Amino acid sequence: MPSGWPDWVAPFVAAAWTAAIGIAVAAAAALTVRVLLPRRPWHGIPALPEDLRLALRRPLLRVFAPVAGLLAVAGDAAPAAAGALRHAALLLAILGLAWLLLNLAAVARERIERRHPVDVVDNLAARTVQTQLRVLAQVVRIAVVVLAIAAALMTFPGVRHVGAGLLASAGLAGLAVALAVKPVLSNVIAGLQIALAQPIRIDDVVVVEGHWGRVEEIATTYVVVKVWDERRLVLPLTWFLEKPFENWTRRNAQMLGTVLLWTDPGAPVDALRAKLHALCREDPDWDGRVAEVQVVETSERAMQVRALVSAADAGRLWSLRCRVREGLLAFVAREHPYAMPRVRTDDAGVPRAGPLATLG
Repeated sequence: MPSGWPDWVAPFVAAAWTAAIGIAVAAAAALTVRVLLPRRPWHGIPALPEDLRLALRRPLLRVFAPVAGLLAVAGDAAPAAAGALRHAALLLAILGLAWLLLNLAAVARERIERRHPVDVVDNLAARTVQTQLRVLAQVVRIAVVVLAIAAALMTFPGVRHVGAGLLASAGLAGLAVALAVKPVLSNVIAGLQIALAQPIRIDDVVVVEGHWGRVEEIATTYVVVKVWDERRLVLPLTWFLEKPFENWTRRNAQMLGTVLLWTDPGAPVDALRAKLHALCREDPDWDGRVAEVQVVETSERAMQVRALVSAADAGRLWSLRCRVREGLLAFVAREHPYAMPRVRTDDAGVPRAGPLATLG
């Protein structure tokens, strides 16, 4: 500093010089990141995919560049201030590393989901992968956040040097906390079990508590089932491990469905069978596997006819069953009206024989 300047100016000049060094180092670090992660190929450096570039670029620019500046400032600062600056840089580095890991996990999840879409006909393998992926991604996020918080707390001497006496005195409190978080931990463990054993998957068709719907979301502690009427049924993960439920797409999405009709005992079963085959051949939801008509029950007044049909999934099967039911009823009413179920009040058309024939 020039000799003519007053002494009180010296601290400000030193602070300004130190800040300038820190800003210059941070700017150099940011420029290095931009060069190494270009938007387009640059001087032989290939450009990364956009999602991966953004996942790396944001934490490196917004966290690690300031960390480099803080470390540079700490080198020229007073010993007391240097320790505080290095501590702040360490905390920022932990935050940036956690942010970077979370971004990379999100990119990996999005790429795997794009490679295994569920909006296809045969999506069993895709639903298996996505179910495991979503549960494991949630566990990874929780683990990264918990480890980052723990690492940050461990940088403070008061937290790092917790003695055995403090642990012993906190035993009862720790037991109370463990009991309080038991439901949360049990659901997290249940999520891992579901991801591995997979009693349910994303987009599975299930019947729970008497409700038919599809598994829309599997979160860390709960499952959302989208019911057919657009309602959402939210259940804890442990429910699917402790209680019975129906899973219509456990192995594959193909399903069989029935259409039951009550007809007169004189109904032409062969004609109904031919009509069912014709209806199925014309229906786009029939998968060509099963189309059968059987008489499954009779009584003194009527008989029950069952039409058995098949479709690729539960949604198509429901539509197919409705159209088959409408078509068979219309066919019977139009072509064979006498075959509709009825209560007989006369004996018209009943053949007579023996002594009763002379009583008419």
